[in-house]
Formats: sequence, C-alpha cells, structure tokens
Amino acid sequence: MAKLKITLVRSVIGTPETQRKTVRSLGLRKLNSFSILPDSPTIRGQIHKVEHLVKVEEVEDAADKVAK
Repeated sequence: MAKLKITLVRSVIGTPETQRKTVRSLGLRKLNSFSILPDSPTIRGQIHKVEHLVKVEEVEDAADKVAK
C-alpha cells in the first residue's frame, strides 16, 4: 500500500480554526514537520482541505521494498 509524506510548508496563523484542526489531525505541528500516513480517501480529503498549506509526496512502503 502506498504511503503519503505530508509536510507543513506554510504557517497556520490566520487560517480558520477548522483548517488548524485538520493540520493537527494530520500529525503536523511546526513548519517543515512531516508525517507519513497511509493513502486513503479520508487522508486525501483532509489534504484537499489544507492543500495550500502542505506539500504531499508519495513514498514507497518499506514492506513493499522487501517483497520485491
């Protein structure tokens, strides 16, 4: 299963409270902090809500590398 590396690249200062809570629920606290989460529709929806604040990269799962 693919994983997503989500990095906070813009500050949440001045953003609506719902966007701040979304960023926190993605596991992001400070600028340039990142979180690696599974690729799912729920996570994709959260990313869509704060796409102007984050950078998203697809990373390979370590278990996929061993299986190949």
